[in-house]
Amino acid sequence: MKIPSLSVACFALAIIFSPSSYGEAPPASAGMTKARQDAMTPSDAWRRLKEGNDRFVAGRPVHRDLLEQARLAAAGQHPFAAIVSCLDSRAAPEQVFDQGIGDIFCARVAGNVVNNDIVGSLEYACNVAGAKLVVVVGHESCGAVKGAVDRVKLGKLTGLLEKIEPAVVAAKRETGGTRSSSDHALVRRAAVDNVTLQMSAILHKSKILRTMLAKGEIALVGGFQDLKTGRVTWVKLEEGGASGH
Repeated sequence: MKIPSLSVACFALAIIFSPSSYGEAPPASAGMTKARQDAMTPSDAWRRLKEGNDRFVAGRPVHRDLLEQARLAAAGQHPFAAIVSCLDSRAAPEQVFDQGIGDIFCARVAGNVVNNDIVGSLEYACNVAGAKLVVVVGHESCGAVKGAVDRVKLGKLTGLLEKIEPAVVAAKRETGGTRSSSDHALVRRAAVDNVTLQMSAILHKSKILRTMLAKGEIALVGGFQDLKTGRVTWVKLEEGGASGH
């Protein structure tokens, strides 16, 4: 179906760009507190993820006492971002963005697809728990995207892959390629388009998040991970309509 145009932020075209370095890594003890979360803007939250990915790619992760972070977070959590990412074992957000315990919410599902349960989780993360940034992260060589391209039918997976179908259709139109998982250019394009598709679905499904976005209380961005290097390039949305759920 066609997602209606949303004046606050409903978008269609993906723009991918590589982040640059954003300063020194924070100290190992810099876990999230309520005061630190409250002081953050959405731009601060995004910058913190960019810096973390820079460290991951460079092989210089922050040394953390994870047991101590777990002990401190047990009394209450104050994550600065909520990330929707793929189930894929090679795409773990805490590692890819070099974050510690209590720093980010992660909702993981094959193909980083969005349904009402995921959206409800994001509403909790932002409206109740105070997260400042929502991120949808896809990756190259995504098995779910390949399955959608090949029209795989397998139990409950069938319905999940149908949520990726509009991205596959768009990618085929954009690349002029063959609808086959062996067409690597088409699969990659579909995986990127799926990120923007799911971002649009979040806005379409959630008045709460649309309102927070319009007020500048949160931001919504997308990412696309290179599995070999770990580098996440960033996906924004341009205003306009988008096909989706």
